[in-house]
Amino acid sequence: MFASLFVLLYVAHLLSDYPLQTDHQAAHKAGAGACGWRANIAHAATHVLVTAAALAAGIAVLGLDVNPIVAVAGIVWIGATHAVIDRRWPVARWMAFARQAEFAQHGGAAHVDQTAHLTALVIAALAVAGLS
Repeated sequence: MFASLFVLLYVAHLLSDYPLQTDHQAAHKAGAGACGWRANIAHAATHVLVTAAALAAGIAVLGLDVNPIVAVAGIVWIGATHAVIDRRWPVARWMAFARQAEFAQHGGAAHVDQTAHLTALVIAALAVAGLS
């Protein structure tokens, strides 16, 4: 069940991060103040809704037997971790800690960002599969 869950979560992530993310969200989700937080929360909410739809599809089409409480916890985890990662400071701090200044200057932050998101998805898929 882990593989099916991970694929569903990853597709939901890609849909939410690329075709469903508005230009405003992309430009402001890491910004200070109410505008930044609104953009960030709207983007994270997109992840929550699309992930919930993907899991519902997996249950309906694939017959996945997931514990509803665990599934909700996994969806909340994905929304929360996505919101924190997209504030951008965690990625910047990691890259500074890992001494990746040159990598950061050449587009590396986007790769570290996506790796952080995928790690959160793996944790969610493992938890939902293991606790269902």
